[in-house]
Amino acid sequence: MKFEGAYTALVTPFRRDGSVDWERLAELLERQVAAGIAGVVPVGTTGESPTLDPTEHLEVIRFVIEKTAGRMQVIAGTGGNSTAEALH
Repeated sequence: MKFEGAYTALVTPFRRDGSVDWERLAELLERQVAAGIAGVVPVGTTGESPTLDPTEHLEVIRFVIEKTAGRMQVIAGTGGNSTAEALH
């Protein structure tokens, strides 16, 4: 894999109840595509690791991969508050 261009550390938008705002996340991804961004890093270092459980973490990554549909590279953020979680 060759890394060239700009990559966005993608923020995960949340609703007031604390759930992921999937609609806003899809809109944010479309903005990245329209801007010509080479790739995105979902659940990177933008603060989501302590607020997402492991299942949500994977769901965000899966959603981003599906929504970008090969139009840009996706580098999955794998950080966590514990080594076991990051390895998972």
